[in-house]
Amino acid sequence: MLRAATLLRRGVARLAAVMAWVAGWNYIACALFITGDIVGRNGFGVSSAATVEITGYMLACGIAWGLAHTLACRAHIRVDVLVTRLPLRWRAPLHVFSLLLLAGFAAFTAWAAWELVDESALFDAHDNSALRVPLIIPQGIWAFGISAFVLMCAVLLLESVLALLLGEGDRLDALLGSRTLNDETEEALEAVAMARGRQA
Repeated sequence: MLRAATLLRRGVARLAAVMAWVAGWNYIACALFITGDIVGRNGFGVSSAATVEITGYMLACGIAWGLAHTLACRAHIRVDVLVTRLPLRWRAPLHVFSLLLLAGFAAFTAWAAWELVDESALFDAHDNSALRVPLIIPQGIWAFGISAFVLMCAVLLLESVLALLLGEGDRLDALLGSRTLNDETEEALEAVAMARGRQA
């Protein structure tokens, strides 16, 4: 059962990685859009007249779409000076408890996001820009990203609870614990090896 939960978590993590990749390219597109608007406005006297609104949507959606991958890679910011000093038998259940709180907050945020989308659809809401974008489009993309974050929390929670019940504290600590210096070093070495492989 734990193996099935691990496979499920890895599948969701792959989806999260794809979403993070899309979010990254979204930021590049956002930068190009802003640059083009500045050049057009200052050099040619033309503007999209919707740069602020559109880039605001792009930034919000990019953040939401990167949340699940950030959690899967343990790249989120944590203040756990005390937890790291505790023995594993205390540390493991605290990891699960913190993930449970995070999942609860994420679920509430996703619910509120979809309620906002539903309200915008009900009133056929559009933004105030020249493009008159229907708000359900950016809000729906944003809410989908938060929902993916909830899904990542759920599969991680499932695997973590099973690991805790089976007494696999080390596995749980590796899954949810803060990234160590060794983790960072291994990741850097893998990146260097991949770069060399591409050059060869």
